[in-house]
Amino acid sequence: MKVFTARKRNIELILLACVLGISRLALYLVENATAFRSPISASQIYVVIAMVLIAHLAIRVFAPFADQFLFPLAVLLNLLGIVMIHRLDIADEVRAAASQSTFSTEASSQLIWFAIGILLLIATLVIVKDHRRLQRYTFTAMVAGLVLLLLPMLPILGASINGARLWIRIGSLSFQPAEVAKIVLPIFFAGYLARNRNSIASVREKWAGIGLPRAKDLGPIVSAWAISLLVLISQRDLGTSLLFFGLFVGMLYVATGQRTWLALGGLLFLSGAFIAYQLFSHVKLRTMVWLDPFPYALNESYQLVQGLYGFASGGLFGRGLGQGYSWLVPYAKSDFILSAFGEELGYVGLIAITFIYAFIVQRTLRTSLMTKDDFGKLLSAGLAIVLGLQLFVVFGGVTRLIPLTGLTTPFLAAGGSALIANWIMIALVLRISHTSTLLSAPSGRQL
Repeated sequence: MKVFTARKRNIELILLACVLGISRLALYLVENATAFRSPISASQIYVVIAMVLIAHLAIRVFAPFADQFLFPLAVLLNLLGIVMIHRLDIADEVRAAASQSTFSTEASSQLIWFAIGILLLIATLVIVKDHRRLQRYTFTAMVAGLVLLLLPMLPILGASINGARLWIRIGSLSFQPAEVAKIVLPIFFAGYLARNRNSIASVREKWAGIGLPRAKDLGPIVSAWAISLLVLISQRDLGTSLLFFGLFVGMLYVATGQRTWLALGGLLFLSGAFIAYQLFSHVKLRTMVWLDPFPYALNESYQLVQGLYGFASGGLFGRGLGQGYSWLVPYAKSDFILSAFGEELGYVGLIAITFIYAFIVQRTLRTSLMTKDDFGKLLSAGLAIVLGLQLFVVFGGVTRLIPLTGLTTPFLAAGGSALIANWIMIALVLRISHTSTLLSAPSGRQL
């Protein structure tokens, strides 16, 4: 067992060394292309290396049997995102100097959030010694998730940004509580379904010819889901609403294995989309822009069209890091950071990023398959569904496969609350992976 553990962690260390080397090369290419204007300092680079190595040591000590690929892949995405944000900061600096205006750098802030995220990953591994203990807090997680979604509605704390009331603001600090709800609501769904999966899967009533569980078995989870969706729709956060809807349907399918839930979920989604189109003007506007963005290229669809031009100008291999015009796309550091990568790394680079994300989702689903306890299996599957759906919505939105929804790209995009939530999700998957591997080993022991 010790040899097996050492081999996994040594593979992780080798991958981390490769990740740090790739990130350093990307940073050099950006700074070389921009004539080393406002370079990231050596001390910041040393801090990043130190944080990554400290996290590796923490995993080696507190979760030695955890998956060896998840942490390096997440670090690679996060550092590449910081490099691209730094590249866009330099473009902002050049334009500010030409117009004699002020500008703000976000790469330094993102480095701070990266460090906080790494510390929270370590803290999660230390505090959550066994993921099965989280099942005790099933209904606490439900209450916490609903409270988090309601916080932006409060008149003092809540703040509207770009038309959506998703944020809470305390002084100069702002935070998006729905990001944390993406963690606690899967804990609730996993805990409730693990306790009631047999009754939900077996005890049925007929409604319109469709077999459904008894209302008393499905009532609490449907109520929590419906309330969360109503709150998010009232906040005009349709992207997160879609995310929680997909999470709910996906976890029901994983828990019961019944395809009826997928069919019923698809029907409800189409019905909800039609109703939202009829009731909400911003949904109708986004649909109109999605179907034909070019007639509105100077107004409503300016961001989308500029992003599409960025993808087109990148071609197959891209213009090169630091050599594109990705700063012409509004919110390129957050909502449209994929457009920036598409222009400067090209189709090949974007496919590589897609494969990295796909590998993270695959390893998370593999952890779910390996886990023997129902709660861990459902929680890991739920976190994979959250990440996979978010990626589909983001990639689909910026490439005009589906209408834009406003979700940000995990690990790559600027933003502290989303980054922190993503790192906690990785920590939970590492913990589940460690426990399931340890218990499935011939010499494993019950925790």
